[in-house]
Amino acid sequence: MAAPAGTPEHLETAFAYGADAVYAGQPRYSLRVRNNSFKDASALGAGIQRAHALGKQFYVVSNIAPHNDKVRSYLRDLEPVLEHTPDALIMSDPGLIMLVREKWPDQPIHLSVQANAVNWATVEFWRRQGISRVILSRELALGEIRDIRERVPQMELEVFVHGALCMAYSGRCLLSGYMNHRDANQGACTNACRWNYKQVQHTHDHTGDLIASSTQSNVQSFEPKEILLEEPNRPGSFIPAYEDEHGTYIMNSRDLRAVQHVAELAAMGVHSLKIEGRTKSTYYVARTTQIYRRAIDQAVQGENFDMSLMNELEALSNRGYTEGFLRRHMPQEYQTYERGSSYLGTQQVVGTITHHDGRWLTIDVKNKFSAGDLLELITPYGNLQFSIPTMENRNGAKVDCAPGSGHIVRIPRPPHTPDALDHSFLTRILPSGI
Repeated sequence: MAAPAGTPEHLETAFAYGADAVYAGQPRYSLRVRNNSFKDASALGAGIQRAHALGKQFYVVSNIAPHNDKVRSYLRDLEPVLEHTPDALIMSDPGLIMLVREKWPDQPIHLSVQANAVNWATVEFWRRQGISRVILSRELALGEIRDIRERVPQMELEVFVHGALCMAYSGRCLLSGYMNHRDANQGACTNACRWNYKQVQHTHDHTGDLIASSTQSNVQSFEPKEILLEEPNRPGSFIPAYEDEHGTYIMNSRDLRAVQHVAELAAMGVHSLKIEGRTKSTYYVARTTQIYRRAIDQAVQGENFDMSLMNELEALSNRGYTEGFLRRHMPQEYQTYERGSSYLGTQQVVGTITHHDGRWLTIDVKNKFSAGDLLELITPYGNLQFSIPTMENRNGAKVDCAPGSGHIVRIPRPPHTPDALDHSFLTRILPSGI
């Protein structure tokens, strides 16, 4: 299982919760230019060294669609990265792959999902070019993955099983570049597909083009709208669109959740499962890695799928879940038309553990929680639900609540707490309906 690592802290968290490998972006050449703490070859080298010290693997993502200026500098910038011996480069551009294969023929290369490998012939082509693993396109069904596995048994396959989905084909989108001059294919996506778009009162200029009205007096009170979009060549096939006071969302993909298919993917011989989310929180990395690790281990041991894993993933903020293309659905199963913001989830992170002894856990508070709340301690060694009657502030005075970020409190250490609590989180289980 490969987990995302946008920072060294994410790396440590992923490995603590059971990841076999992490992936992080190469500066200038990855599709996650922002929110990436691995700013140079030295930082990547430190991450690679740490992964290897733990007996784990570190993949360097180098998967942009490069224009000539980046082709010109690519080998120069890559050389100091390769001196640190990453376990693989994740690449998508045939030209850059050719250049790397010529200069460093022994360097393992994984084909990025951006390369859109959707059939066995493509996978076989890349095998003949020396690629060691193909990360398959997200647009494949389970049967198609199985067919590729059977037809090209020598190739390692990796499949995305969790995280954000793009409304464009495997992420090859021009919307952000067109609207905001931030090219998603160069690592600068602004997620314009997920924004809300409000109706604006308008008029026409002398050429007939639409222009926004210049005065507020032309803006009328808003009335919610519900419409059905119909494509002329498919009469009777409708796509719903809703507009409310928050805006209109018609391209806002749900999040992928495929934990229920882990056993089938393992049985067909998929080599690795991948979690999306290099810009997500360390809590997200911890929780998703922990849950998919359990699903993998259960599958390997031949156990039946534990449906509680589905519910545990509901604890994370999400845009609503879908199985993606692994099984075919009606269109409404892919998109969330009614809202663009994330669902809060059934749990909220309220703090991290900064110190512990035989009696107390010291909490660096992130969100408000109170005595009597149902809490869950998330640790690499298992999770524990409990509630507390009281707590203390940093001065030892009893308090009824931890007000929020910036506060430090102590709570009684619950029974059966693991001895080691590195990379642990405290969450509040939210009342139903919030």
